[in-house]
Amino acid sequence: MTRERTIANRPLTPRGAATKQRIVEAAAELIYLHGAENVSLDTVMDVTNTSKSQLYHYFANKQALIRDVIDLQTSRIVAANAQSLGALDSFVALRAWGDMIIAAFRAGGGIGGCPIGSLANELATRSEEARLQLRQSFSSWSSVIENGLCRMRRAGQLDADTDVAAMAVAMVAAVQGGIVLAKTSRETRPLELAIDMALAHVKRHAGVAGRELPF
Repeated sequence: MTRERTIANRPLTPRGAATKQRIVEAAAELIYLHGAENVSLDTVMDVTNTSKSQLYHYFANKQALIRDVIDLQTSRIVAANAQSLGALDSFVALRAWGDMIIAAFRAGGGIGGCPIGSLANELATRSEEARLQLRQSFSSWSSVIENGLCRMRRAGQLDADTDVAAMAVAMVAAVQGGIVLAKTSRETRPLELAIDMALAHVKRHAGVAGRELPF
């Protein structure tokens, strides 16, 4: 068993788990603002007031820390979308999801973009392990949207033959593209347009129960 796997499988006390979580959250914030390449373990130690021995008690190397950062950012994205889409049963609720995405971008001041999108842009060509992990992150996000669309399809809001899996992937892609353009232009309009077009595409597949409903 490698040292990295030994550390990963090491049981933690409640205090140890809290310390590890604090380090991961601080690292996630630093990486979100400055990029993984520009954040060293020394910087993480300084910000968290953690010694080298303490840091290496929880993480074998920087790659192990980044792995946990990806997990954290993914769980946050999935949780936010699950909360918005958990009761998705109408086009009005779907519009509310789009508004949530736009509001989150505005709240961040247009800086940093999507946490997992930014990580993917930086790491996908540098680390195969990170690329595969981030691919699963996007898959988890798409699955939350797909589950909501499935509920709409079962309720007759969408045509019975709607490919909700493909539709969910397209919606994530629209959000990612819209965020990149909005971040670059420092205005929300590109993201708003991307989401409007994605939702209009969903509306084109409206079933009998959804054709006369507001959007």
